[in-house]
Amino acid sequence: MKTNNRQPTRAAPEIMDNRLLKISKYLSKHLRHQPDSIGIKLAAGGWVNVQELIAACANHQFPITLEELQEVVATNDKKRFSFDSTGTLIRANQGHSVEVDLQFQPVIPPNVLYHGTGQKSVESIMQTGIAKMSRHHVHLSLDIATAKAVGARHGKPVVLAVDAAAMYQAGYQFYCSDNGVWLVDNVPPKYLQKI
Repeated sequence: MKTNNRQPTRAAPEIMDNRLLKISKYLSKHLRHQPDSIGIKLAAGGWVNVQELIAACANHQFPITLEELQEVVATNDKKRFSFDSTGTLIRANQGHSVEVDLQFQPVIPPNVLYHGTGQKSVESIMQTGIAKMSRHHVHLSLDIATAKAVGARHGKPVVLAVDAAAMYQAGYQFYCSDNGVWLVDNVPPKYLQKI
């Protein structure tokens, strides 16, 4: 009798990467912007029960396995999502446009933070400051490289330095999300400098 020593076939890495990217985008949409469109509710902190999320995704023709969810959380280059300490809850770390209490605690920021934007927005920002627009907060980066990458999503990137120390002394509250994104309600133009 012949035995089969062949290993089970696995999806090619690029196919798996493409699947994980689709899952990441789907999670961003529903954990940050449109939870109600798949019938989930964000609890305080933006948390959702993992099993409820998996069931909701399946009910809306986008099935996700627990293993895929864990891989997306572990490998997402921007660390957009996190599990709670029990592994039973998941959330988007920041970037929400829906009303939710993210339960961030104010922290003292570094002296300088950075904001990346597209060239076409610089003149307006330097006149009026950085507004949170439809999100809960303005997003700031700890380093120039990250801010430049963010700015590149909006055209030719420009990096602005934010005098976070002066803002903090003036009473502005800063927060830091689980994935290291610094958050503030707004940045007035007097605290900005084009790099």
